[in-house]
Parts: sequence; structure tokens; C-alpha cells
Amino acid sequence: MPLYIHEAPEWPHFRWRQESLATLLASVRHQQGRLIGRMEAIGLAQRSGTVLHTLTQDVVQSSAIEGEQLDIAQVRSSVARRLGLDIAGLLPADSHVEGIVAMILDATTRFDAPLDEERLFGWHSALFPTGRSGLQRIIVGRWRDDHAGPMQVVSGPVGRERVHFTGPAAERVPDEMRKFLAWFTSDQGIDPVLKAGLAHLWFVTIHPFEDGNGRIARAIADLGLARSEKSPQRFYSMSAQINLERTAYYDKLERTQKGSLDVTAWLTWFLECLGRAIASADTLLDAVLRKARFWDSLSSESLNPRQRAILNRLLDGFDGKLTSSKWAKLAKCSPDTALRDITDLIDRDILVRNAASGRSTSYSLAHRFVLENQH
Repeated sequence: MPLYIHEAPEWPHFRWRQESLATLLASVRHQQGRLIGRMEAIGLAQRSGTVLHTLTQDVVQSSAIEGEQLDIAQVRSSVARRLGLDIAGLLPADSHVEGIVAMILDATTRFDAPLDEERLFGWHSALFPTGRSGLQRIIVGRWRDDHAGPMQVVSGPVGRERVHFTGPAAERVPDEMRKFLAWFTSDQGIDPVLKAGLAHLWFVTIHPFEDGNGRIARAIADLGLARSEKSPQRFYSMSAQINLERTAYYDKLERTQKGSLDVTAWLTWFLECLGRAIASADTLLDAVLRKARFWDSLSSESLNPRQRAILNRLLDGFDGKLTSSKWAKLAKCSPDTALRDITDLIDRDILVRNAASGRSTSYSLAHRFVLENQH
């Protein structure tokens, strides 16, 4: 028996048991349609904010899977600029962040554009604008040549890496990628969601670049999912969900690489993971709608910028209890100003004072807003 699936005589002819996936696929498709329908029903500002949050998470979490921590503020600023969104506090982003954002946005906003060699080389060059991965110089914008040895797919910190599988020899890569791109471009009557999962697996198996293969594989999957929805707007992050489940993700990849060309188990996991990603987006949308209802209810109220900023922090999920000292620190104002802001909101039944008093005095949103959020 071959050690890896790419060594099998029937490679790359994947097969799967359609009947085993039918119910799960139908459920995921229903979730997609329901989420898109809910998003189309909300205001443009809320929808744009959700897209900004989703794409920011997609960029940050896809890199986190590879053990790289990006500055979330830089990513958010880069995404906002490229989408033409007017948000406060835009920060300059370094070329590395800009490159990753450019790749993800190209994959999702231009989902109907052909995926070819040139486009993949452009993505890879964007990921590594300095021609280095960390301190190491790598081959950028073309297929790997295995000068440093066989391509091994690993996870884990440096010095404690776990090898999951070894990719095809470099001499095979150009032909393997021609086959992959021809398949991705053609229409075989495969449901686009299943095709996104197959594309992710196929690309990862070939591992055609010296570095960045995981992020590009997930961008290809995002492109496929955008095609399945016929929409450039992203309301859920598959990468964020994969990062939450990365142990299972690498385990499933490893098992699949050492199994047969029957990839039903991989597609089952992909669909289940996608379903959980969409469910998380539903939770985010609930929060967005609650926030919108909150501000609609206060549309006639005159609030200063400090009050608006701290109320938004409470709505987004404040860590711990809100005290006057925390207010002063967050709003960058004096304790006396903070207490005046808080007292004003209490008088207007927007905030309430919690039971504990003295130095433990803290504040929460008024009960009318809490009760509304429970419906």
C-alpha cells in the first residue's frame, strides 16, 4: 500500500460516498442561505462592519494556524482601507500584513476570476514581499525546488515540530498543479461547497510552494465558498473555526494523506467545521443586531464621545466589571469626569449601579436593555 495518497496509482482521482454527505451538505447549504438572508436584511453600516470583522478574523486566524501572530489593528486598518470603509483610528500596516490582506481579498472579492498559475504566484509573492520567511530566504512566486530536502508538512513550535506527511517531489509539482488548476477551472457537476473542501485538500497535498501553502489552501477554499454563495461578501470565517479546531484539522489531514483516495471522512469534517463557522457568524450577527437596536433606542439621546465609546465597549462584551476608575482609564479622562459621565447615564436609565457599594461600586447596562437582549 502506498505511504501517501499522492503515491497511489489512481491519484488524483478522489472519490467519496455522496449518500453519506447528502444530509450534512443540505444542512450547511441551508445555513449559508439563512445567514446571507439575515445579512441582506440589516443596514449597510452593520453589514459592512460584519464583513470587516469577518475578513480581519480570516487574515489573523489563518496566520495563527501557522503559528504567526499578526497585529489585529494593522489587519483591520488594511482591510478597511481596501474595502473603502471609513472607520476611526486607521493605522499604517507593514508590507507583510498588506500582502496577506491583499491575497485574502483577491480570493474573496474576485471569486469569479479564473484561478491560474499567475494568480497563485501573485498571492505567494504578496505573502512574502521581502523574499523571506522569517529570517530564511525562500523561493517566491514560483514552485518549490526541494533544494533543502523533501517538502514536509509540519505543525507545532520550532524544535518540537510534528511531521504530518511529505509532499510530492518537486519535479512532479508543475504537472500536478496543471492538473489541479484544470480541475478547479472546469465544471464536473460537483457541489461548489464540496469542491471547496476537495480543493483545500488537493492543494495541501501537492504543497507546491516552499512556504505559505496552508494559507493559500485556505484562501482557495474561501474562493470556492464565495463561488458557492455567488457573493464577494464574507460573513463567516472558516480559518477562525479551523484555528479553534487545529488539532483535529492536522489530525484529519494526516489521516487522509495516509489513507485511500476515498475522502468521505475529510469532506465530512470540512462540512461539519463549515457548519460551526456559520453558526459562530449567526452569534456575531445576533450581537450586531442587538447593538443596532440599542443605538436605535437612544437615537434621540445626546451623548458625548466618551459615553458612546464606553457603551460600545459594554455592548461588545466588557471584560470584568465597569468601575469609574476603568471608565477614566479607557476614556482617558479624570475620575471626576468619568463619574459625571456615569451619573448622567444612570439618570437617563441607560446605566444602573450594581449592588456592591464603596470601592467595589460598578455599573451595568440598564435592565431594559438586558431584557431586550434575551428575546
